[in-house]
Amino acid sequence: MIRQRRHPAATQGTSRLEAFTDGVFAIAATLLVLDLTSYTLGTITSDAEMWSALAGMWELFFNFVLSFVLLCLLWMTHVQQFEHVARVDATIVWLNSGRLLFIVLVPFATSLTTEYSEWVAGRLLMPVTFFFAILCSYLQWMWAVRNRETMMPDLSDADAKAYGRGAVSALIISAAVVVLAPLIGSFAFALFVFDPVGTRLFRGRGDRDTP
Repeated sequence: MIRQRRHPAATQGTSRLEAFTDGVFAIAATLLVLDLTSYTLGTITSDAEMWSALAGMWELFFNFVLSFVLLCLLWMTHVQQFEHVARVDATIVWLNSGRLLFIVLVPFATSLTTEYSEWVAGRLLMPVTFFFAILCSYLQWMWAVRNRETMMPDLSDADAKAYGRGAVSALIISAAVVVLAPLIGSFAFALFVFDPVGTRLFRGRGDRDTP
């Protein structure tokens, strides 16, 4: 159990929060496979029918791989953040919990996207889930930047703000995916291939603006 803060400025170490977060990510990633294991191929009488049935699962495989990769990227972001965050407070804990709320929804959202992709609501649930997970991750970092001297004493103010600017790229792209998903479905997630470029641009722009 997380101890209560003794006073408003109190903080705590990150080890328990990191362990809990790692566990939730691992469980969410594992649950994604349930859609594959519960899918029934029907009666198979030949190799040709077997290959045809597997080919008919392409959308299921596609969304499974897509959600797994995105979960891995979000977990990597969590790891990178806590390479710098040494202490956390109640606000960080709640923002992290908000992120995990949407992380545990990913298997459900992925399942609905696959099963009901012909409907707008079905195509929207997965991108909306990832958008809010990314938003919580961004807000968590910005709160740490606001309290950098306590939470990230080994990171300079300039570097902390630069990382925050870079994170805006993923936030903008995830919002664009939400807008495009009703039109092209899960293929909208292909926009994330531009995230490394966007991250460098946002960090670099801030550097040029600094006197």
